[in-house]
Amino acid sequence: MPTDVVMPQMGESIFEGTITKWLKQPGDKVERDEPLFEISTDKVDAEIPSPTAGTLQEIKVQAGATVQINTVVAVIGDGAAGASPAPKQEAPKAPVASAQSDGTPAKVEPPKTEEAPKAAQSGSSGGGTDVVMPQMGESIFEGTITKWLKNVGDKVERDEPLFEISTDKVDAEIPSPVSGTLSEIKVQAGQTVQINTVVAVVGGGAAAAPAPAPAATPAAKAAPAAAASGPQEPVYADAHKPSTLPEYREGERLRSSPLVRKIAKDKQVDLQQVSGTGSSGRITKEDILGFLSKGGAPAQAPAAQTAPAPSRPAASAPASAAHTPRPGTLEPMSKMRAIIARRMVESKQTSAHVHTCFKVDMTRIVKLREKEKNKYEQRNGVKLTYMPFITRAAITALKKFPVVNASVEGDAVRYHANINIGIAVALDWGLIVPVIKGTEEKNFLGIARSIVDLADRARNKKLKPDEVAEGTFTITNSGIFGEQFGTPIIAQPQSAILGIGGLFKEPAVITSEDGSDSIAIRNVQRFTLGFDHRIIDGADAGKFMSEFKKTLENWTEDIG
Repeated sequence: MPTDVVMPQMGESIFEGTITKWLKQPGDKVERDEPLFEISTDKVDAEIPSPTAGTLQEIKVQAGATVQINTVVAVIGDGAAGASPAPKQEAPKAPVASAQSDGTPAKVEPPKTEEAPKAAQSGSSGGGTDVVMPQMGESIFEGTITKWLKNVGDKVERDEPLFEISTDKVDAEIPSPVSGTLSEIKVQAGQTVQINTVVAVVGGGAAAAPAPAPAATPAAKAAPAAAASGPQEPVYADAHKPSTLPEYREGERLRSSPLVRKIAKDKQVDLQQVSGTGSSGRITKEDILGFLSKGGAPAQAPAAQTAPAPSRPAASAPASAAHTPRPGTLEPMSKMRAIIARRMVESKQTSAHVHTCFKVDMTRIVKLREKEKNKYEQRNGVKLTYMPFITRAAITALKKFPVVNASVEGDAVRYHANINIGIAVALDWGLIVPVIKGTEEKNFLGIARSIVDLADRARNKKLKPDEVAEGTFTITNSGIFGEQFGTPIIAQPQSAILGIGGLFKEPAVITSEDGSDSIAIRNVQRFTLGFDHRIIDGADAGKFMSEFKKTLENWTEDIG
């Protein structure tokens, strides 16, 4: 049976990816987990492995095109390379975005699991292709159609956005699985249906037959609900359109990600006109989307650019959080900001947040690092920073108090077998949290190398998708900006997060062995543990932090 290859989700805030290179061609044999193609997003560049062994039958999305997560980009079959019509029509199964919903499905039309592939071949409307409600993840069984982007009778290209869906977690535009004419809309905007329900038909029948089609009229596009629920990003319907702008060369002073340059090329935008708000003036995705939303003029835009394509109406264009807001205006959140807001509120509503702050004398660690850092780098090829000391101390405490490394599952507590520590990495264009897995089995040098490796690959967009998942405990270092301490929000479904404050020299009272006191200058750092009081009591948090503090102040471990 043919296997669909989909654009993977590279993190909770990532909704699309650009295929930069195909490593195999149709007809090539491919093994399971063998690199198949390369993708680029705003945060990660990665090689994507094949989900199965077989022959690459069809490439549906060419290099250079940007598509939503879970869009089918290729098909792998068991036999010869010649693609039959059947596997091509598997596409409607998963051109979707990942999400989650737990409501009771409305019985508009029963799901078609067995019939869907057959209908995709011959069509339920005289040879047309059925468009189905896609599955939004393993635990998702329904979706709500919020808006149709095409009317009955409209021409539609394959992978061109056709309709919008919404769940409790995410909104997404769903692309057409084939090129043709939208001949029938079976489910109107506002209705919730089960996955695999046929919602429309492309091709095959008379275009003007169904009367209800005008439900997705231009008036709906301007509705306030569209701004709230639709994905607030421009639509890139024609990824292969030749640009009238020159390619942006690596040697230019403009700093931007590959995805930003792709958007600039597709939308005919001269990046010289866009103000960068990232580090060192880097142009972020939010910068260019904000530029477009505020009426940024395309450079030498061709006449076809003014045609009424299914692009986002101005009212629902993203207002970039990075841009300086205009006083007195009301601007919708960007998709990323809306999801971050939702995740933070969900975490606060889910976990009973409590914070405890400990002051730790880091003088011993500071002196050890100053003494060893040059020899350490020469000996091991990795810089000696404070993070491996802090991480190792956290691991020691987590081993003694496993409830801090646990998660709540319903009315039960999951005590994780491994200590997988996520360490936040600040990037020019945002923040990402790669995860060091199985830290309980690593020594100091192994932790140090993992931290440097993941941080370097995060900054160079070389992380793999599974390297930002499955964390059981998080460490975040906002002290690099000079704060004394913070009160971080727990990353669900974890139960604790450790915030690192700034390292300062402070006067402290030192008691000698004979009991006499004196004042000395010490290197002091404050650490805050945010914990879920549903399963972690204040006493447990205090014991954890006491062990953490003792490990750092009385450091004895060999650093390698």
